[in-house]
Amino acid sequence: MIATLAALLAHQGGWDEALLIAGPIVAIAGLLMLAKKRVGAAAEETANSSDPD
Repeated sequence: MIATLAALLAHQGGWDEALLIAGPIVAIAGLLMLAKKRVGAAAEETANSSDPD
């Protein structure tokens, strides 16, 4: 069991390298979605406040 675990940690099959690429991409995509949502809400609030009705 310990030898299998050591071998798995020594050679992880590439999933750790995939996380090094996918992790930042997912984080940046999430931040962009959050920023877009906040900008849309601010634009809607500005449009509603400048409405003369």
